[in-house]
Amino acid sequence: MNRRLFLLSSATLAAAAPLSALTSPYLNRQADSATPAAPRPNAPPKPPSLPPDKVQAAVGQSHRSLENVMKLVDETPLLANACWDWGGGDFETPLQAAAHTGGDDIAEYLLSKGARLDIFAAAMLGQLSFVQAAMAIYPKAPEIPGPHGFTLLHCAKQSDKGKPVLDWLLAQGVPEVFQRPLPYVWPAGTEPKAG
Repeated sequence: MNRRLFLLSSATLAAAAPLSALTSPYLNRQADSATPAAPRPNAPPKPPSLPPDKVQAAVGQSHRSLENVMKLVDETPLLANACWDWGGGDFETPLQAAAHTGGDDIAEYLLSKGARLDIFAAAMLGQLSFVQAAMAIYPKAPEIPGPHGFTLLHCAKQSDKGKPVLDWLLAQGVPEVFQRPLPYVWPAGTEPKAG
């Protein structure tokens, strides 16, 4: 490997290192505690939560309307990184909504407003080096169900921009599965009764 290729590969992997925390269930576990963490001394107070109706609207509109997304995010910029739970732990950000529906114009607008790039949006936008770096760290990334259970392969297939990622995933032997069931775990004592 020549020096330039080594430096490029190293820089790509270093830039993707934070992805391991997002893609690895072992690194992303939260402490099981009912006691909230103590506030840091001299930390400014947190602002109130974003209004749920605006969060749901931003995520919902990110499936279909750049114009409506722009209105919402221009009015409340933090909506670019909002997250909505559609139920049963089916979490989705506006960027992920755009990713699984092929809304590359919506995705690029959200990224310009500070949305956090994730592997699903990277696949849809054809950012092959991002996807390759993530899979170098966590080879099972294509098996992770995204919002609504849509896979990485599904997101890559949604836009012409995603074709290089789609072709590369298929060449890697990623099975043509476009949606997976979300791994919902029922809280103890709330499991549905068998029919």
